[in-house]
Amino acid sequence: MAGISAPCTGVLVAIAAVFAMMSGEARASEEAVDRATQTALSLDAHPDRGASQFNHYCARCHGSHAEGNANRSIPALARQRFAYLVRQLANFSGFERDSNSMHGVLSQIELRGPQTWVDIAAFLNRVSFVNRAQTGDGTHVALGRGIFHEQCASCHRIDAHGDGDGFVPSLRNQHYSYLVNQMHKLGEGRRHNVDEDLVRFLHSFDEQDMNATADYLSRLRGPGAVHKVMRNDGVVVD
Repeated sequence: MAGISAPCTGVLVAIAAVFAMMSGEARASEEAVDRATQTALSLDAHPDRGASQFNHYCARCHGSHAEGNANRSIPALARQRFAYLVRQLANFSGFERDSNSMHGVLSQIELRGPQTWVDIAAFLNRVSFVNRAQTGDGTHVALGRGIFHEQCASCHRIDAHGDGDGFVPSLRNQHYSYLVNQMHKLGEGRRHNVDEDLVRFLHSFDEQDMNATADYLSRLRGPGAVHKVMRNDGVVVD
């Protein structure tokens, strides 16, 4: 093979520099999200203020009771884990999760700060479930149960309520369409700042595996085994 000419070498160096810059920006963005998350979690939470903010800025899409919208693959947020919600608001704000609608909402000056995120998360964490989640057709629920308990329960716990620290989400009371949509995004690498093993794992799923697992999870009702703790500000969260 002939040696690389000087112009080609220059192009390769330029490309390498671009990828290095992109990689550096990605790491910087992830670090910024981590710092923003920890800042938010260190602040006093005000659930009542969070309720007002949610109703004003979020209820139009997520529903007045945070029940979501299955037809639009919008997730139910009622009783979701406190730390997970804070982390995801930081992710959206830092463009570490893709969603034009969420980016637009969080670009408003009233929602840019970590204080707002922790207030809204504290409110959502205590909202009661009001509607049954959308489910699949029930054809492969047994398969979905087997996949979840063998492959997913080590992180999400046996009841799919999430880990003890609260950064792994509860998958209970969630709409089937949303679960399928997010599994596709994760498997296709379209969710940033997530564990690479999770991406590879879901990439190995075929359509039936995804649908079955989502259908099983969508039928899990109630809060599951909660991990309630009292924060220093006196607010009890899970």
